[in-house]
Amino acid sequence: MRVTGAVQAPEALDGEESDSQRRRRRAQFLRDLAEARELRDRVQPRRAKAARLRHAMRMRTFRW
Repeated sequence: MRVTGAVQAPEALDGEESDSQRRRRRAQFLRDLAEARELRDRVQPRRAKAARLRHAMRMRTFRW
């Protein structure tokens, strides 16, 4: 079976999606992103520590 084109979500098919639907999708995406970061940090603790230290250094040298 061959599928052509992108498959869209049903709510996106009826034209412009509502603001609440967009916020709900964005919130879900951000939750998934945070979960993926936590998983990566657990799997690669040394890399996660280095990233935390780099972020802390960036924040220390940033001028508000």
